[in-house]
Amino acid sequence: MTATKPETLKSIFEPRSIAVIGASRRSNTIGYVILDSLLAYDYVGAVYPVNPKADVVHSIRAYPSIGDVPETVDLAVIVVPKEHVLGVAEECGAAGVKAVIVISAGFREVGGEGAEREQKLLELVRKYDMRMVGPNCMGVLNTDPRIAMNATFAPTTPPTGNVAFLSQSGAMGVTILDYAREYGIGVSKFISLGNKADISGNDVLEYLKDDPDTSVILMYLESFGNPRHFTRIAREVTQVKPVVAVKAARTRAGIRAASSHTGAMAGLDVATDALFSQCGVIRVETVEGLFDMGMGFGNAPLPKGNRVAVVTNAGGPGIIIADALESQNLEVVEFADETKTKLRDSLPQEASVNNPVDMIASADADSYRRVLEAVLEDPSVDAVIASFVPPLGVQAEDVATAITDTAAGRSQPTLAVLMGRRGLRESRALLHAASVPAYIFPESAVRALMGMDRHRRWLERPAGMVHRYEDVDRARLEEILAAARKAGRRRLDEFEALSLLRAYGVPVVPSRSATTADEAVEAAKAVGFPVVLKVMAADV
Repeated sequence: MTATKPETLKSIFEPRSIAVIGASRRSNTIGYVILDSLLAYDYVGAVYPVNPKADVVHSIRAYPSIGDVPETVDLAVIVVPKEHVLGVAEECGAAGVKAVIVISAGFREVGGEGAEREQKLLELVRKYDMRMVGPNCMGVLNTDPRIAMNATFAPTTPPTGNVAFLSQSGAMGVTILDYAREYGIGVSKFISLGNKADISGNDVLEYLKDDPDTSVILMYLESFGNPRHFTRIAREVTQVKPVVAVKAARTRAGIRAASSHTGAMAGLDVATDALFSQCGVIRVETVEGLFDMGMGFGNAPLPKGNRVAVVTNAGGPGIIIADALESQNLEVVEFADETKTKLRDSLPQEASVNNPVDMIASADADSYRRVLEAVLEDPSVDAVIASFVPPLGVQAEDVATAITDTAAGRSQPTLAVLMGRRGLRESRALLHAASVPAYIFPESAVRALMGMDRHRRWLERPAGMVHRYEDVDRARLEEILAAARKAGRRRLDEFEALSLLRAYGVPVVPSRSATTADEAVEAAKAVGFPVVLKVMAADV
């Protein structure tokens, strides 16, 4: 029985044994760092250093080659100079290794001989029915304590959680893992795809769709391997968990840089927007936006609508949040009269009981608790943003506790904004630990809520129906397509496209094709005035 593609990735994310080929005793090498990371992270399986010049590495017996390892290894991490990668891959295949992670660079991203070397590497991988991450990548991480695998050379590791990261760039991967720890975003899986010679983002998406440890998927991409395949898989994935992506290489300069970086060809940016829109992937422009949404999706429930309540102890942040909400098509909702009465009874006369609720600077933890309870009980409120600017005499940690207490068990998401850094890191950590997304700036919270609302609307949209065309002029279809093929074209021109739609019975604007001025006059008479004249030429 042939394994499906997602099943073949188990050897990448859930290996029972790992060999590090190129493991080193020198602490300033990647071969040392990856082996050290595996051991420091308490990987549960067997680890085999492979180094022909060492008997022991990291106090573990080393082997001269993968063929000398006493058991069949699930995963080999290859960290050798590019000239030796093909030979090592051949040895891995002969030894029955199921999958390889090729950290080494010097392949398609450098062109010429590197591209040829990558093609030969891929042929070897397929020859032995292995799977491969890379080349030119930084590795794979699985935080599941049943696996506990850090096969990367990242200097920091994130907390365990439900957010999976895919990165085409190794350097961006290092940054992602570093900031995930800084922002308190719990990670389930991380993979650096590198050149994507074998395993692509599509393959990983398909695997993560059914991964019980992953609730949200974040991606940094520079190119698509197979856009049509991506669309099909992403539509399936976004039915069960949100996918948020940064697609770099949006400009001509970015496209040139992407080509030299991973050897990938980037597509037109407008096409990327259309593709993401069709399959429910939420696009963000910045890595900061990626983290904002990751924190929101990873911690809070989806809102049931777009009506938002804002609670603050300062007028300025409330205004900024209200502006940002409206600009993202989120409604700053009008409270019910009963809610306003509760707020008047809870707040000083100077406070505003309208939305945004400005409790003024004297508001303490009890004020936050009473006001949040009141607005969360209002049936017109789908989500809450609670903003806090630390005044004198009010303890931020007490306010954070009040926010977590009132958010617990609610169907509406509560997002917190604690503006400033001094003394607030611990309070934000407290909120993160209680699954309340906590941000430094108001716009970040609004951006996260916008993404959550967009995903809600994606899930609520009516299921599409496939229209079957019965009365099709198939002879005309073949005639149109044959003419394009004969001319050596892979795309139809506008007149041919309209003719094809007409053959399917789709109503289209009347049109004629003309090659001379006289023909154009006769065509206009046949169509009927007024008419539009268009130029159709291969070089226009």
